[in-house]
Amino acid sequence: MFPGGGQPDMQQLLQQAQRMQQDLARAQEELADTEVKGQAGGGLVEATVTGSGELRALAIDPKAVDPEDTETLADLVVAAVQAANANAQQLQQEKLGPLAQGMGGGIPGLPF
Repeated sequence: MFPGGGQPDMQQLLQQAQRMQQDLARAQEELADTEVKGQAGGGLVEATVTGSGELRALAIDPKAVDPEDTETLADLVVAAVQAANANAQQLQQEKLGPLAQGMGGGIPGLPF
């Protein structure tokens, strides 16, 4: 319900939507610039992704490299990337969650 039972001020609603869109764009830029890490094997493999989920770096400790057992190394790489992506999703929730809720929730392409 609107104060006084009148119609909403369309100009005010448009300005509010524009501010929210700008805030969302700013938060998405911050996510793309922020790096988060994930580890596996007690730190033998470390993946770095952006807050938006882009893989930026992968560090593998030489102790993790066994030519006779490449499957374990592959598993560690997958686990490190998954851990980094989980951290990126948490960061997305922190940065975009309040904005998405303010826009009525459910922004296409975002996991909330």
